[in-house]
Amino acid sequence: MNIVYSYYVLDIVHKGHLVMMKNSKAMAGKDGKLIVGILTDEAVMEKKPKPILSFEERMDLASSIKYVDAVVAQSSYSPLDNVKAIHPDILMESSSHTPEAIEDARKVMADIGGRVIVIPYFPPQSSTGIKERVKNKH
Repeated sequence: MNIVYSYYVLDIVHKGHLVMMKNSKAMAGKDGKLIVGILTDEAVMEKKPKPILSFEERMDLASSIKYVDAVVAQSSYSPLDNVKAIHPDILMESSSHTPEAIEDARKVMADIGGRVIVIPYFPPQSSTGIKERVKNKH
């Protein structure tokens, strides 16, 4: 059984999130588990503006998605603290993250006997882009 860890802000749920979760669950395999980390407001604000939805709302949204087996808080923008605590077999990363962050993740995952899978970022599906489109139309 594989345990897969994937993480999100999840302020606006969109197809890019669902594709990532679906692929993450597929990587877990039939009997595997997908654990989703949801960034706390403080973690998000390390790199982005404060989310519109509350942390509790974002946790509830993640819990309701059929691909997700468990949801945990992620208290920093980097997933590495949670990865060290959970010891997943696979960490899913987005190509939108820096090469340095991905390399750091690879080192930590190698230390615990796991691996990193990087999947493409979906720019047209970005929450920031959706917010901008809404703001500019209204």
